[in-house]
Amino acid sequence: MLRFMPVGDSQTIGSAGEHTWRYRMWQHLRETYGGPFALVGPRETLYDKATDAPTSYEYADPDFPRAHLAGWGEGWLHMAPLIGEAVRSYRADVLLVSLGLIDLGFYTNAEQTAENVRGFVAAARAANPKVRMAVLPVIPNVRATADVPFAAEVTRFNELLAKAVADLDEPRSPLLLASPPPSYDIHLDTYDGTHPNASGEHKIAEAFADAMYQAWGLGRPYEAL
Repeated sequence: MLRFMPVGDSQTIGSAGEHTWRYRMWQHLRETYGGPFALVGPRETLYDKATDAPTSYEYADPDFPRAHLAGWGEGWLHMAPLIGEAVRSYRADVLLVSLGLIDLGFYTNAEQTAENVRGFVAAARAANPKVRMAVLPVIPNVRATADVPFAAEVTRFNELLAKAVADLDEPRSPLLLASPPPSYDIHLDTYDGTHPNASGEHKIAEAFADAMYQAWGLGRPYEAL
């Protein structure tokens, strides 16, 4: 049994009424991965905008393993202290990580965020020395089109993230940097300039799926279902 744990912010937890990219990944793995697998993690809910809390189970299609470690307004800063226990408790084998936008927007600069990446990786490996991690760079959102200093922080962090992945990658616990979806367009693939719509969900899932296939031979190239 291969256990995948999606880890992320608002783009990963999703909100009431959405499928989420987690669902698109589950569909892909169900069609392409040749062995048993599960999505695991300590949380299952979506964010409910009406109550401003992660309390909704109203998935567009609830018939899939909904477990994850994602939170609206949470970033590397928040997940680094949680990941060790989550990996240990749910025996995660593969982490699919999409974090950083909220850190840079509200909490930490690029250098501080990169340090939290390193802390996250260390904690995950302390819990499972053979854990594999695929990490998605920050996809600039609508704020980056108008806020030049913020856009510069995103660019700088993505450079530091690539360096951290190169520095920390090791054979028994591979660390993989996924490529940002090349055709991702915040005007077409999000509903508000930040959060993915259906096409954006597919493209984020595709970024992870294709990276795992190319680097690890896991599954097949992504095809939207």
